[in-house]
Amino acid sequence: MSEQESLRCSSARNRGGVQRVEGKLRASVEKGDYYEAHQMYRTLFFRYMSQAKHAEARELMYNGALLFFSYNQQNSAADLSMLVLEVLEKSETKVEDEILESLAKLFSLMDQNSPERVAFVSRALKWSTGGSGKLGHPKLHQLLAVTLWKEQNYSESRYHFLHSSDGEGCAQMLVEYSASRGFRSEVDMFVAQAVLQFLCLKNKNSASVVFSTYTEKHPSIGKGPPFVQPLLNFIWFLLLAVDGGKLKVFTVLCEQYQPSLKRDPMYNEYLDRIGQLFFGVPPKQSPSYGGLLGNLLNSLMGSGEEDDGAEEAQEDSSPIELD
Repeated sequence: MSEQESLRCSSARNRGGVQRVEGKLRASVEKGDYYEAHQMYRTLFFRYMSQAKHAEARELMYNGALLFFSYNQQNSAADLSMLVLEVLEKSETKVEDEILESLAKLFSLMDQNSPERVAFVSRALKWSTGGSGKLGHPKLHQLLAVTLWKEQNYSESRYHFLHSSDGEGCAQMLVEYSASRGFRSEVDMFVAQAVLQFLCLKNKNSASVVFSTYTEKHPSIGKGPPFVQPLLNFIWFLLLAVDGGKLKVFTVLCEQYQPSLKRDPMYNEYLDRIGQLFFGVPPKQSPSYGGLLGNLLNSLMGSGEEDDGAEEAQEDSSPIELD
């Protein structure tokens, strides 16, 4: 028998062993012996890990978590979900779409208000970038954003969309958010904030996509450009100016649209950062922002200046509330 055939046989035996164990554990859960089943899952987890059977451990914990979720055993399910992450961390497993989708599945099943969910998503995002301190893989952010959108948690969904590459999905969520929670007079502000924040993260492509999709699909926005709302015209001109990179155009544009920009005190702060990133404007000397405003600006704008490229830049910020 060749070495390759031997490995296949060994893998098949391991898979068969996992299935037999899962069958016994499932029977225990179905009888309502939740505590005993949970403890057995944990015992098997540590046994597999000590034998470096990482794939078997991850599969067993993932399926066990799904089983406990199906019986509404949130605490046990959340604990096994964290063990899934522990396998990924300790085995240095490479990031793959299939794994990211499984993590998003576990996230979607967790109690929306549980502290375990917060801990799980934070740890999952950290693993997805190799524990580098970056904000997480764009694909995972996109999957989380969609889950939160379905839950109508628009504020947190928007945060994750900002750190994904899904400008179209972000726009569609914002249309729904604006229509269900916003005032008609604010339809332009929903997309303006998103475009400015995408640009602060150096994600010019998503900024353009979110603007074009939102203005096309929002029922309260007439066909444009030009638009009835001056703020939308400003954003349209700004995106064109970013492509051109001419400081004079940017400066005149900001001056001409000050009445619209004064509607939100954050707009000019975002534009200061955009001026630095795209038009060569030198940063302000020793900015001294405090409180929530300072946290927002520092986390959204103040990191990753040495990174190049939208995909890297869109991960270079800390979690923020974007209400």
